[in-house]
Amino acid sequence: MAGITASPSTTLPKLSVFNVAQRGSDRRRGSVNVSAGIYKPSDFKLLSIKSVPKLGGLKHEDQHGVVMCKASASSVTYSYTKSSKAAPAPVLPFRIGHGFDLHRLEPNLPLIIGGINIPHDRGCEAHSGGDVLLHCVVDAILGALGFPDIGQIFPDTDPKWKGATSSVFVKEAVRLMHEAGYELGNLDATLILQRPKLSPHKEVIQSNLCALLGASSSVINIKAKTHEKVDSLGENRSIAAHTVVLLMKK
Repeated sequence: MAGITASPSTTLPKLSVFNVAQRGSDRRRGSVNVSAGIYKPSDFKLLSIKSVPKLGGLKHEDQHGVVMCKASASSVTYSYTKSSKAAPAPVLPFRIGHGFDLHRLEPNLPLIIGGINIPHDRGCEAHSGGDVLLHCVVDAILGALGFPDIGQIFPDTDPKWKGATSSVFVKEAVRLMHEAGYELGNLDATLILQRPKLSPHKEVIQSNLCALLGASSSVINIKAKTHEKVDSLGENRSIAAHTVVLLMKK
């Protein structure tokens, strides 16, 4: 939004102005409103800022907020603040991310958790095998880095990722983490499912996750909880996972 500034001794004349905003990085637009006698920037109201005028072919960009139509500009200074991209994220010594995933369980499908095939009478039908643990690990890392979620980074509509296993997404998330100058501090994951019991499988799941992340088992923790037979998780109709990661600046 453009502002009007003047020295204390300046008398602002009544002006007929176009109060405008055009579709740009803010992606908002509407109709044009013409106001007379606007004296200061605070007089510009959101409801009156509509959008794109065509003033004799004049092309407006995001930085255009006020266009003089009448009177002299001799006593008025127009100050335009151009739109710009968001400032780069600060370089922080630590970053924390949280990931969550949930999938329905369907009969006669493999149940893959942490890249390990777990014996069960049902499994997940989802993109890249429906591995809830690896999916939420990826989301946690992406979240810590300030990136979009797994569905945006690895869309199932992109042929590049068609048929890719969940481990491919983990490796790509790790690559992005290192590229940003961070390494894994620690990871804490909680799996929620009624059946099967994961106690016999937790060690091998942890070992595989350590290999994918290039991390020691001392910083990878995996827990499993039932849902006390409540809702779809407790009725063995779904499986969910939460993951929290701490990233450290190298």
